[in-house]
Amino acid sequence: MVTTASWSAQLGSLATFQREAGRAWRQHKSPIPVVVGNAGLAWGRGAVDSAALPGPSKVEGDDRAPAGVFLLRFVFGYAQPQTVHIRMPYIALSENIVAIDDSRSRYYNQVVDRSKIKDSDWQSAEKMMLGDNRYKWGVFVEHNVPPKPGAGSCIFVHVWKNSQTTTSGCTALPENDLVKIIHWLDPARHPLLVQLPRPVYKELQIAWSLPELPL
Repeated sequence: MVTTASWSAQLGSLATFQREAGRAWRQHKSPIPVVVGNAGLAWGRGAVDSAALPGPSKVEGDDRAPAGVFLLRFVFGYAQPQTVHIRMPYIALSENIVAIDDSRSRYYNQVVDRSKIKDSDWQSAEKMMLGDNRYKWGVFVEHNVPPKPGAGSCIFVHVWKNSQTTTSGCTALPENDLVKIIHWLDPARHPLLVQLPRPVYKELQIAWSLPELPL
């Protein structure tokens, strides 16, 4: 659960919760600091329809992280698969792994191995092997799936550069905290990212059956 002070806020906090069927939410870890998009948050396309709700809507290149509720599908990173012991599906990054942000491509909003695609049709893509640790560990956020052209693409939760460097639309946090979260995530328990400005969170808390905001 990520909350920020407002739609335009660049800094936020992340707390984790879990629950058994029919039980109340139980906080798993205390809040930790995160950074989000350079321009804050905007409604994304996720597991809950937010199209009729007031607030900005995310578009490609707006430097906003998506607000809403999103499935977490897989983990990626620089480590080789045989050294990674987690429950989530894992993709080992290489020079051939790219994230497609060209909305005209049939591979839009996908992370692909370009060496295995003969008919590449994209004009722009992000290399996933960076010169720093931002993608040393990351989680793919299922935003805009199936993809609507221009609604935003390739959203991750990943390692931050530092506490003041924001992102182009992802959510970033300290490496040690992210690694703990990755080891905690279990696909059998249907992990979700809930990301909202705090005033909006309070308005939707009961309707969306969300946990109490941490103090």
